[in-house]
Amino acid sequence: MNSRLPDATVHILSSTVAELHVGSDVAEVVAPDSLALRDRVVEEIRQLAASAGEPAHATLVEGSSRWPLVVHPDGSYDEALEEAAVEAAPAPAPAPAPVSALPVTAPTPVPAVPSLAPVAEEIARPTVQDLLDSRGGGGRARATTGWQGAVRRATGGLISPAPGRVERSRLDREKRVQRRLDAPRTIVVLNPKGGAHKTTSTLLLAATFGTLRGGATLAWDNNETRGTLGWRAQHAPHHRTAVDLLEDLDEASNFRGSSLAALDHYVRTQVDARFDVLASDEDAAASSTIDAAAFDRLHALLRRYYRLMIVDTGNNMRASNWVAAVAAADQLVIVSTVREDTAASAAWLLDGLREKGFGRKIDEAVTVLTAPSSRPDRKLESRLSQHFEQVTSAVVNAPFDPSLVDGGPIDFDALSPETRDAWLTVAATVADRL
Repeated sequence: MNSRLPDATVHILSSTVAELHVGSDVAEVVAPDSLALRDRVVEEIRQLAASAGEPAHATLVEGSSRWPLVVHPDGSYDEALEEAAVEAAPAPAPAPAPVSALPVTAPTPVPAVPSLAPVAEEIARPTVQDLLDSRGGGGRARATTGWQGAVRRATGGLISPAPGRVERSRLDREKRVQRRLDAPRTIVVLNPKGGAHKTTSTLLLAATFGTLRGGATLAWDNNETRGTLGWRAQHAPHHRTAVDLLEDLDEASNFRGSSLAALDHYVRTQVDARFDVLASDEDAAASSTIDAAAFDRLHALLRRYYRLMIVDTGNNMRASNWVAAVAAADQLVIVSTVREDTAASAAWLLDGLREKGFGRKIDEAVTVLTAPSSRPDRKLESRLSQHFEQVTSAVVNAPFDPSLVDGGPIDFDALSPETRDAWLTVAATVADRL
């Protein structure tokens, strides 16, 4: 049986900054506005709950006000005022005066006064949500980039222009990525042709979501045999994979009562980008495979701990685990390089999925077209964009980035600003549909 987590304390310092205290650990929580701050605070405490496999208790503090908060591993939470501080004990009745002091005149009639008790019971008490909502949007946004940001820094904030168009666009897309989800979500990345940018897209999406949402994001290689997601991720101190997790899942009675920490032995944490990787089998001599039943069991376990799962898929769209991933998807992402053969493979995939009954998911899918070189064929890019705009809900173009060419582990710090911006657009477009 797990020991109970130490209670957390959250000090609300402003409409955009809070401090989370758990034992001797202190973490800063920053968000663009009060609503996003609430969501991030709840998410941080949810991760504690998921780690312990039980609800996490916290106290929110601002000035002299305190609110208890209980967050469950699935992200639901309860909040209430401390009744003991609100309901004061009734005042004692005054001691009766001596009989000799009482007047002997007849009492004066006193008009009846309705009891105020029922009215007091109907008064709505404010909650922590009311407190955070009362702050509004945190005031006018301050520019941090462009000439506007340069002016603000040069004048020490005495002149503080509003963000320019480019920065406003970035802030809007970040806010869309950070939107609250009411349940775990699964994003599946598809193209049955090798070299279509599936694995790279999975990692870039996971890094964007993980960095902006504060973790609880998993990139999962759902190849039935061997994929390369684990190789493209940053190195980890172990080489366990989805196959190892599945085998131990059988022995551990569905990990009942275990904590998120138990998954550290199977996933590869990408510390800087704040997401985890679950690799597919990497043993060249192994004969085991992941089928539909295995995918469903793993998916049921992992959704207990992760708010977002981004699933990389293999090239065999007839494999049962491939079909199971599409069936479990809340959002499909179709990826292709700007090449005739890769795009034709994606178009063939969409036709096949419609025939299998996944037409509605295709209608809501997002297509990502990535440039295969620094000088892509703009005419072909335009023709492909036009086609996929008619068969999926949105098309986003991503530029060529030389740091992604060598096929090794992705260095997210080495990505160009244009690449980061494009994948922020991809993530925001996907988040709009979750």
